[in-house]
Amino acid sequence: MKTLRTTVAAATLALTALVTAAPAQADVPGAQALLQAGAAKGVADGYPAVIGLVRSGDTTRYAVAGVKDVTTRTPADPKAKFRIGSNTKAFTSTVLLQLEAEGRLSLDDTVAKWLPGSVNANGYDGTRITVRELLNQTSGLPEYAVGNFTTQYALNTQPNQPWAPQTLVNLALASRAPVSAPGQTWAYANTNYVLAGMVITAVTGRTPAAEITDRIITPLGLTDTSFPTSDPNIYGNFLHGYQYPIGTPFLILDETVSDVQTYGAAGAMISTLDDLATFQRALLGGTLLPAAQETELKTTAPISATAGYGLGIFHTQLACGWAWTHAGAVLGYFSNWYSNEDGSKQSVIADSEFHMATPTRGQTDTSNAQVNAFCAL
Repeated sequence: MKTLRTTVAAATLALTALVTAAPAQADVPGAQALLQAGAAKGVADGYPAVIGLVRSGDTTRYAVAGVKDVTTRTPADPKAKFRIGSNTKAFTSTVLLQLEAEGRLSLDDTVAKWLPGSVNANGYDGTRITVRELLNQTSGLPEYAVGNFTTQYALNTQPNQPWAPQTLVNLALASRAPVSAPGQTWAYANTNYVLAGMVITAVTGRTPAAEITDRIITPLGLTDTSFPTSDPNIYGNFLHGYQYPIGTPFLILDETVSDVQTYGAAGAMISTLDDLATFQRALLGGTLLPAAQETELKTTAPISATAGYGLGIFHTQLACGWAWTHAGAVLGYFSNWYSNEDGSKQSVIADSEFHMATPTRGQTDTSNAQVNAFCAL
């Protein structure tokens, strides 16, 4: 399955490169119309559902197309929950930044200080990798979710399969020897954020899910956001997630129930458009972090002339200027968001099909519409 992809980095950069020129400035209803047209196009491309949000200041508008359940044909709901995949990473980095602000660790601490022996195989050395390098994806560590691992995840035959974080790290370390020294090269790997979650536990004695819940979800009132640690189900009002298995475009599988332990602190969370927008605004606007940590969050490792990576968030240049963004891609779901510097202008979108390959026609079309809608705000 050569088309399998396990990171959202390639998706984010590829889709950003494909966006069309932004339209002239427009009001929020105008941005909504652009997003709605993109949602309809995404459904015409084959997505079961596309939902989206544009927000400027206190004004929010939604876009919605398709059905949230292909069996019942229930119309999609922009308030529905979905798996956010790698958008979990910003929650994880926020906790570590808060812990630094409290003096409980430094992002320049080595991984070995908090996790002795956890990165010590095949030429990798945790005494040379910092927590910051985990968060900005410059650690040099490889991805664990490749090859047969990803194939088995995509088959989804064992949604309750337990994966201890150290087991995932060990898979990564064994996959290949280092190709660059820590701090030298940017390379997206879920391994970095699995380790970041392990650091949270080492510092606090609690799981990343507990810390994220108490530090972010509850204070911000994100009532439709959760961090499941073992239960593969979604409850309440949610979009079903689907996949078109590669090579079988006329078969669609319901993959709503899937293994959350596969990605953990790198990608296990569930949320909604509104909750994600609230979190992003609080994060980028300085509500969650003191000024020093806000600066660290937004200090980027270079990827290209038009993109960089902060601590769990991308910085990318669009036709209308620079924006913060990140995508989340897990079995059955693909989501993406854009925001200006302080979170006062935002677009968020979620699609209910992902088969671990990117980009698809639907991703390209909905991304074009989303960026144009954001640039119209």
